[in-house]
Amino acid sequence: MVNKEEFRKKVVLTAGQIFSHYGFRKTTMDEIAKALKMGKSSIYYYFESKEEIFEAVVLHEANILRNELTTAIKSVDSPIEKMRKYVFVRMKSFEKLSNYYNAIFDKNLDHFDFIETIREKYDREELAILRLILYHGSRKNVFSISNSEYTALAIQTTLKGLEVPLFWKKKEVNIENRLNAILEVLFHGILKKE
Repeated sequence: MVNKEEFRKKVVLTAGQIFSHYGFRKTTMDEIAKALKMGKSSIYYYFESKEEIFEAVVLHEANILRNELTTAIKSVDSPIEKMRKYVFVRMKSFEKLSNYYNAIFDKNLDHFDFIETIREKYDREELAILRLILYHGSRKNVFSISNSEYTALAIQTTLKGLEVPLFWKKKEVNIENRLNAILEVLFHGILKKE
């Protein structure tokens, strides 16, 4: 007797690797079935379509990212270290979680309703986490913030702007240096101190 949840998880993990390698469009159900060493009909019993499998893969990776970020933020107490951990874990996780990254940023996938839902949820969750870190820093008198909503949006926009160069030019870019430079500007600004 096959455990339904175990089987679904196996399909999600296997398909995730194939989608990562070939992309959503080029991946076929035949390839997923072959990698699982079973017939397509067995997969169709648990998933109606390739799109449904991709959605499950993306949601699985979203949970991994959420857990990694939560763990990273909880592992330190200083607001500065919380922000530093958040930025580093977020950017490095996107590199590993390519299906989630593609779902959020690939315009060719816009026609799937679930993609827009995932994008909106991701943006809301990220802003909530950033606002929490900023609030924590303000309460501890470490950050000077006049509007946490706009500050969180500004940080999110900065991070999103960095994603494209990081993932297009993986070998040319030293991610650590770029992220440290962003954090330097974020924490100290560009104005000369009197």
